[in-house]
Amino acid sequence: MAALSPHPVSLQLENIGKTYGEGEGAVTVLRGISLSISAGEFVAIMGQSGSGKSTLMNILGCLDQADEGQYLVGGQNVANLNADELAHLRRDTFGFVFQSYHLIAGASAAENVELPGIYAGLPPRERADRADHLLTLLGLADRLDHRPNQLSGGQQQRVSIARALMNGGSIVLADEPTGALDSASGKEVMALLKRLHALGHTIVIITHDPEVAREADRLIELRDGQVVSDSGGAKPNDAQTSPELTSPERAGHRSGGNFAEAARMALRSLAANPLRTALTLLGMVIGVAAVIVMLAVGDGSRQDVVQRISAMGSDQLLIRPGAPGQRTPDGVIATLVPADALAIAQLPNVKAVVPEMQGSVTLRAGEVDYQSTANGTWPDFAQARSWPVLSGTFLQQADEDSYAPVAVLGRTVAEVLFPDGRDPVGQYVLVNSNPFLVVGTMSEKGASPMGSDQDDVVFVPLSTGSLRLFGQRHLRSLAVVVEDVARIDETQAHVQQLLDERHRRQDTTIRNMASLLSAVSETAATMTILLGSVAAISLLVGGIGIMNIMLVNVTERTREIGIRMATGASRGDILRQFNTEAVVVSAIGGGLGCALGLGVARLMQEFGISIAFSLAPVLIAFSAAFFCGLIFGYLPARKAAALDPAVALTS
Repeated sequence: MAALSPHPVSLQLENIGKTYGEGEGAVTVLRGISLSISAGEFVAIMGQSGSGKSTLMNILGCLDQADEGQYLVGGQNVANLNADELAHLRRDTFGFVFQSYHLIAGASAAENVELPGIYAGLPPRERADRADHLLTLLGLADRLDHRPNQLSGGQQQRVSIARALMNGGSIVLADEPTGALDSASGKEVMALLKRLHALGHTIVIITHDPEVAREADRLIELRDGQVVSDSGGAKPNDAQTSPELTSPERAGHRSGGNFAEAARMALRSLAANPLRTALTLLGMVIGVAAVIVMLAVGDGSRQDVVQRISAMGSDQLLIRPGAPGQRTPDGVIATLVPADALAIAQLPNVKAVVPEMQGSVTLRAGEVDYQSTANGTWPDFAQARSWPVLSGTFLQQADEDSYAPVAVLGRTVAEVLFPDGRDPVGQYVLVNSNPFLVVGTMSEKGASPMGSDQDDVVFVPLSTGSLRLFGQRHLRSLAVVVEDVARIDETQAHVQQLLDERHRRQDTTIRNMASLLSAVSETAATMTILLGSVAAISLLVGGIGIMNIMLVNVTERTREIGIRMATGASRGDILRQFNTEAVVVSAIGGGLGCALGLGVARLMQEFGISIAFSLAPVLIAFSAAFFCGLIFGYLPARKAAALDPAVALTS
């Protein structure tokens, strides 16, 4: 849709309503507001705190939208506009003057005034000239390079007014423009607003001060979200807007800047807080350097260790009740319980947890009785043990949750109970006189290393077995499947620590396969260097980089995002701005980190450490830093771009 004209336009509100919250906590702020504001009017909207006047201003300025009724700007229903079209409307039609000024702290007075021009696509030179001209007209010719904290309240409000006029600002919305000023500064600001009105601008002031309201030609009073009085009938100003203050000519309505412009703003923003920027760069530099050194020293060794461990197929920890030397009178050590399995599943690097509870059972199908072993377990058992199902399905989580009487038969059990070759799936078997529905059969597993028949078993849900078959809650064993075999020792320590804390003593034993322990021992030195490097990267890049980037993009600069939106920034502009900052940090930090990493690797080579230089580690490290910056920049930027302008401004 074509952007609306920057020339004065009328405003029409019809039965506007606004409610915050839902249900019993809902608060209705505006109720049935209907009024018209003609082009060139000077209107004061007055009311006490909580009357809804600020919410009404946000709706008038398209910072927020009504829940009920319709709002027309120049005859255009704003409810039909998408987020970017609303941004263009704010950019070309409205100028905002806020009680708390809402200036960007790290930018000079001239740069704050230029902001709407950036999103209007004005060339840099034209934009700077217009900002200087507006500030000069408002008596701030000697304050162009001053930052907000170097200006008085009245001067900051003048900067805010100049910013409102940057793109023409045919409608100036002022929310308590004198509320934070002394009486002298307040009078100066009101004189400026009256001058703008005399030059043809539509002025709408939100205030609770009767003296300020009397300066307007028309007074609208709100109470409890409703219009209780409207002096109305004020004759609109017929003056033509001053050529000095009208919207600058633009070649169409271009998008708010390009990558070069975004990069310039990013560098300026990063330079505004050098300590934070240095910390963010430090994380990138050290992280990239560590990646290069790690890959140069240990990538080959790491791959060799992983391949050897993977070939053994050992990615599991086996947990059994009882510490070494622990004995009980009846020989039963009841320490492990299902709750332990749930807790272990929450640890890092744990892919799956498979508890097991076994007991001898008598099976019966038709006229056939058979003595076998029942194994109560969880649905992850088949995947963890790489034991595929031959027919039907394995146990499901719903079966575990509902104590379902279902069973999956091992190959030996299936052949014994159904000698005629029938598919057991869908049939019932008695397990210790309890009827169980067969939902699947397992493929043939064969004999275990100890010579026992692994197929002579029937699987049931752990909850069902505990309740109906075994009459106990303690487990026979727990198998923990890890995601990263290289960190299996670390995971084992975490599991042991967790169980000791839960049981308040060491009453369990955790074992790896002997071959795995042997393989890890043979490569202990290389693994130590590798894991140390990985840990350093995770801590430094993750801790410093994420902390600072998230702080910059979400927490600290939420109000800045609201300011940019109020001055015409679209969602794409916000995304581009904050993504560019992440790219700039990543590129600078990645380049410095590559140089540092190559230097450290070269120094290590001088000391006799075997180093394999190649282009791949450098490209991998730089690319990882670059794309991590993009990812960690994009997600907060996307969240920032989705913010409601009115909410962001009040954060």
